[in-house]
Amino acid sequence: MKAQKMSSMDSVKINQTLEMADQMLREDKSLSPSIRAVFGLLLEIVKMLLLRFNLNSSNSSKPPSSDPNRLKPTRTKSGKNPGGQKGHVGKTLEPVADPDVVEKLTVDRSTLPAGVYETIGHKKRQVFDIEFKRVVTEYQAEIVRDEKGREFIAPFPEEVTRHVQYGASVKEHVVYLSAYQFIPAERLIRQFHDQYKMALSCGSVFNFISDAASRLEPFKQIAQGQLKLSEVMNVDETGVNINKKLHWLHGASNNKWTWLEPHTKRGTEAMNAIGIVPAFKGVLVHDHLKAYFTYRECRHSLCNAHHFRELTWSFEEDKQAWAGEMKTYLEELNDAVNGAGGLLTAEEAKPWIERYQTILEKGDKECPAPKPPDPIPGEKKKRGQLKKSKSRNLLERLRDFQTETLRFSVEKEVPFTNNLGERILRMEKVKQKISGCFKSLETAKEHATIRSYLITCGQNDVSASEALKLLFQGKWPEFISQALLQSQTS
Repeated sequence: MKAQKMSSMDSVKINQTLEMADQMLREDKSLSPSIRAVFGLLLEIVKMLLLRFNLNSSNSSKPPSSDPNRLKPTRTKSGKNPGGQKGHVGKTLEPVADPDVVEKLTVDRSTLPAGVYETIGHKKRQVFDIEFKRVVTEYQAEIVRDEKGREFIAPFPEEVTRHVQYGASVKEHVVYLSAYQFIPAERLIRQFHDQYKMALSCGSVFNFISDAASRLEPFKQIAQGQLKLSEVMNVDETGVNINKKLHWLHGASNNKWTWLEPHTKRGTEAMNAIGIVPAFKGVLVHDHLKAYFTYRECRHSLCNAHHFRELTWSFEEDKQAWAGEMKTYLEELNDAVNGAGGLLTAEEAKPWIERYQTILEKGDKECPAPKPPDPIPGEKKKRGQLKKSKSRNLLERLRDFQTETLRFSVEKEVPFTNNLGERILRMEKVKQKISGCFKSLETAKEHATIRSYLITCGQNDVSASEALKLLFQGKWPEFISQALLQSQTS
């Protein structure tokens, strides 16, 4: 903590020195335009490096894992005894009524005193274990011949089409380990070899994944349709590495449905190609990526978790008092909304809106818009907008998008943050750390399709294992079956 304070104090001194140097550079008339340009560029580079140095997970979108000398928060002693507390509903291993194996243990009567004994019952104990083994089912189709020499063969099950093939449970398990547990193909193959005594190839693994993705085409249509019709939708995007090139994974979600899809672009070109956002007419929750505001058929709501981080930076690093006051205000407003059942009436919201505007007015005085510098003889006047500080840009955004920032307080279904939109993408970063980049855009799309299905099933209380089991059996979870039926009848 002391090191962080020292770093913050040093950055304040550096900022003051940079401002002083910048002012001296503007006032010194003896410098030639070329020298002035060089020094100006150097000052900008130093400012940019200083800005990066002071960014961390609490004041920017950087992940906590990137924080230097990250300290774990200290816990205060609660005074409670270790273990489950009074009233806690515990979970324990319970015996089953139908054990798979029963071993009878008999009393060695030779160790007992002489006499006649009869069995009067058993004392039971159960041991839960797991067994890894390969199960091979051989189908022997009967062949019969009539008196004319004609042969007839009993039909094989519909799914048994080859002399030797993998069963549905193998495919289900491979896709589960790859798409849900993010096990790389090489390690997955090693597991099957060591534990199940089965020789899989990389080609088989990728074929199983492609098979699963192709079976999910009806799900894709349903999921996208449900998202387009939802009242509130959370959207976000994150960078993914595909064949050593930066691509973007786009995510859209509500409380029941999720769709993920990668694209080479981040903005409207990708959103138009995916097709969900352009057709959406509800409230779109996002982090202020400008591309989202090009869609005017929907209303917008901004993520206040992003505002928290930016306000923290402005308050701690840029010493903006209004930013600290605004952060406290948003926290208190969120508590008030939750206390009111998720919605403020127009009369209840009025004083909160007035307080919001008052804080922005204070900020306008504390962090005014930049004024054009005095013209320097012999130099052309610079075109374009004047460069604004990070705190000023944040202030203007909060002022210009007041409705979108505060929408959560007056519309019950609108969340305070875009946590859902970020959460559905978070595990893809984990996958890339474990398994590396995708080899092609096609394999990335297949993975995203399967992940969309598994996340959606999780949102509807269907486990990933059960979801994949049904998929390879040619069936759907009940909630998807109902949605498919509704889409066919409508």
